[in-house]
Amino acid sequence: MIHWNEVTTRLRLLRGKSSAAMALILILVFATAAQAHETRPAIADLDIGQTRAQLSITLPLEAPLAEIDLDGITDTNDAPQAAQYDQLRALSAPDLAALVRKDWPRLSGKITLESGGVRLPLSLTGVDVPADIARDLPRDSLLSISAALPPGDAAVTFAWDADLGPIVLRQIGAGPEGYTAYLTSGAASDPIPRGAQAAPTSATSSFLRYLVLGFEHIIPKGTDHILFVLGLFFFSTKLRPLLVQITAFTAAHTVTLALAIFGVVSVPSGIVEPLIALSIAYIAFENITLKQITPWRTFVVFAFGLLHGLGFASVLGDIGLSSGHALRSLLAFNIGVEIGQLSVILLAYGLIGAWFGQKPWYRTRIAIPASVMIGLVGVYWFVERIVGQIA
Repeated sequence: MIHWNEVTTRLRLLRGKSSAAMALILILVFATAAQAHETRPAIADLDIGQTRAQLSITLPLEAPLAEIDLDGITDTNDAPQAAQYDQLRALSAPDLAALVRKDWPRLSGKITLESGGVRLPLSLTGVDVPADIARDLPRDSLLSISAALPPGDAAVTFAWDADLGPIVLRQIGAGPEGYTAYLTSGAASDPIPRGAQAAPTSATSSFLRYLVLGFEHIIPKGTDHILFVLGLFFFSTKLRPLLVQITAFTAAHTVTLALAIFGVVSVPSGIVEPLIALSIAYIAFENITLKQITPWRTFVVFAFGLLHGLGFASVLGDIGLSSGHALRSLLAFNIGVEIGQLSVILLAYGLIGAWFGQKPWYRTRIAIPASVMIGLVGVYWFVERIVGQIA
């Protein structure tokens, strides 16, 4: 068992040749350490009838009200309007809803529904702000919007401004081939036909969309998964044991991702998310206390992979699988996740492992200090997620 004084002594060894490596570690770790105001895609359900379109959008309303540009950022603390965001977050549900109604003329200009080349006037029919929400979680509110459609059968196109961030668009009431899209950087949807049936999405475009979605869930949005993978990397930069652990992790989260998506397994996120944080802390603890990989570590990594698969499923479950291409979409998402994880490993190896992995002081000056920082972040997230549910 390593004592804190020994950890402190080892941290003081950060000098000379290893200082550059540690600077890179600090960037990798602390760039992923803030989650209190983490952004995530909005979710929009679009119901297109013959004469009217109904749009329901789930999102934290504080960001658009504060005029934060969400295009390309993953945490509202990084925005110049972070203080204003916190002030809006402190408002009661009725006060925030009233502010949305007051600001609707500006907000509605950022949302576009078109039919036949004509932009449709939008009516705000409801603002549902949850009254009770954990203080460390985003406050997801619901905007209900309605628009009258012009005569005829011209298709409908949806878009919103890039500064509102990414959005998952799902067509409802259109049967098994309803349109689904993940829109980023202000991109518009494909034309969506009126009536009960939408044009089927091609297999190729569906595969690529979910591939990108899986990758983005790791880079830049998968902060907890990035730290877990980095924890595996710092314990051993040798290729074979690292690949064994990554393979075990991949096999495990593939199993639970599939089981959860198809409804075989269901575990509340309130249980999964704290345990994921705890898995990060445990892997870091082993990195500090063990000097070599034990056979049972692979089984531990596999068990934690099962947890992380449930975490992936919570994201993919919100978005849903592409109609008609469910298995292909699941496979593409998982491949995207793997590409993201391997990218993290390759980046870490290129910046640190290739230069310092074989140095006699690698463990004392790099692996242990980096694992201490990763472990502290994991413990912090565990406590934050538990307290957030109690508060």
